[in-house]
Amino acid sequence: MRDNVLCRKKAHIVMLLAKAMHISDEQALGYFYSTKTFKQLNDPKYGLQLMSDEYLLEDIQKELSLR
Repeated sequence: MRDNVLCRKKAHIVMLLAKAMHISDEQALGYFYSTKTFKQLNDPKYGLQLMSDEYLLEDIQKELSLR
């Protein structure tokens, strides 16, 4: 069950990222997978699963802008 919820959360974040960056969902997915935030989201010890999608989107955008 939890895996299902996390999968939907990731999908929603990718859609938000695509909209915010004015890119396709596929491009957003590539950016998303390359972030430290994505890696931490998959590890329960960081607790990012409890954060809002919008908060995580902000983190991802900051991370991408630093590149």
